Amino acid sequence: MKLIKLFSDNLAPLTLLMAISAYLLPDVFLIFEHVFLWLFAATMFSLGIVLDPGELQQIRHQPKQISLGLLTQYTVMPLLGAVAAYSSGLPNEVALGLIIVACAPGAMASNVVVYLAGGALAYSIALTTVATLLSPLLTPTLVEWIGGALLPIPFWPMMKTILLIVVLPIILGMLIKRYLGRKTQIMTEIAPAIAVLSIVIICSYAVAANKERIADVGIQLFGIVVLVNLLGYLAGWHLAKLYGFEKKLQIALSIEIGMQNAGLGVALALKHFEPETALPGALFAVWCILTAAGMTGYLRRRVG
Repeated sequence: MKLIKLFSDNLAPLTLLMAISAYLLPDVFLIFEHVFLWLFAATMFSLGIVLDPGELQQIRHQPKQISLGLLTQYTVMPLLGAVAAYSSGLPNEVALGLIIVACAPGAMASNVVVYLAGGALAYSIALTTVATLLSPLLTPTLVEWIGGALLPIPFWPMMKTILLIVVLPIILGMLIKRYLGRKTQIMTEIAPAIAVLSIVIICSYAVAANKERIADVGIQLFGIVVLVNLLGYLAGWHLAKLYGFEKKLQIALSIEIGMQNAGLGVALALKHFEPETALPGALFAVWCILTAAGMTGYLRRRVG
């Protein structure tokens, strides 16, 4: 169990190390080409295993806050992604990748960051879960609306992929936890490590598959990813204040908006488009995880 805790507690350095390794030794990571969808499904199954249905009561207790959070999640980031994609001059395949990751729901890792930052954890979990469950409809719709001018968007295949690798594994995990009860204790303990390793491997594979492309657009794209991520945090913070949210909810919404489920963006890009379309999601995932520690420290000071 110590090894498992080591993985789950050191996501940032592990992600950075694996990304660098994938760039330097791409052949080692290209072997995951045919299993990345299964790996992402494993992260969603892990979420279902650790999810406490009681935490979803926030949907009933805070319908206004959840609704405003969902509205913000699925408008602010897609708008930022659209502006970045169409103003950057990046190749269409790469620009579309920015849109895909911007139209994804919030990341699972956001819940951990919200907790460490002193935010409203139950609200964060409820918002992430609802946004994720709505993603089979909303993500392909937004990608088609915003990115259809760049490349043809396979709407129905994308919806099917999200249902199979997101919704179905979450429901399966929740059902297994419900019917096995305490027997799932070991699974609950190892689930975070499984999720961590799966996302790290997926993003590392995307880096490996784009080694040559990184040399062409890497610096510019990385700068865009940093800017979109920062603007997402700021938009979530100030909009929450505008909504009249108290500080803990303000922290939670800021993190939820800034931290996208880039792993889903990478999986969708790799499945339905060219490998370079996955590059923005991979860089976004690495950057979000690396900024998590700084965000927690900064937001803790803002609460005080």
